[in-house]
Amino acid sequence: MDPSFSTLIRTASHEQHTEAETSTFMSDLLGGGLGVDAYARYTEQLWFVYAALEEDAARLARDEVAGPFVRPELLRLPELERDLAHLRGTGWRERVSALPATAAYAARIRECARSWPAGYVAHHYTRYLGDLSGGQIIRDKAERTWGFAHKGDGVRFYVFERVGNPAAFKRAYRELLDAIAVDELDKQRVVAECKAAFALNTGVFRALGEEFAADAA
Repeated sequence: MDPSFSTLIRTASHEQHTEAETSTFMSDLLGGGLGVDAYARYTEQLWFVYAALEEDAARLARDEVAGPFVRPELLRLPELERDLAHLRGTGWRERVSALPATAAYAARIRECARSWPAGYVAHHYTRYLGDLSGGQIIRDKAERTWGFAHKGDGVRFYVFERVGNPAAFKRAYRELLDAIAVDELDKQRVVAECKAAFALNTGVFRALGEEFAADAA
């Protein structure tokens, strides 16, 4: 029996997923080797990525392929903006900046959103299911390391208040992947785009690692 499409995506991108999770920057950040400024800088990069993911969400919600995945309970921009106001203060929008690796990541998401909805789904999957899973580890570490209130300002990005049962939600999401309205060739392209999404994310971690290398030493 052939594996489901969601299983195929997960297994095919496992190596890239692991590389992203075990990047030097994230290891140093979660291990307490970096200060809160590194966490805030990472949150800045997330804002640029999620702006790209969510700016076309209303239009993509009507798309046959991407529409089933665009769920209002997943949207992260309002929480990110509240976190950045807490981390960077009033007027944070004028002070945040995207690393070149982040700009490239966001540009690829926008390209898919405009011209290839199935490719957009690949980025949607790698981001939001990761937030619901490993993102909870980051939240817990941030609360413990820098004293943020439990599920409060500074870590609201990781709090999905409208997702009552994350495990059930992720199962339902994978069922949507299994039923995605594309042909076999496009499914292969989606798998490749998932790998590319993880690679782009790793590029952001690498750039952050270089920026904070002296702090981690």
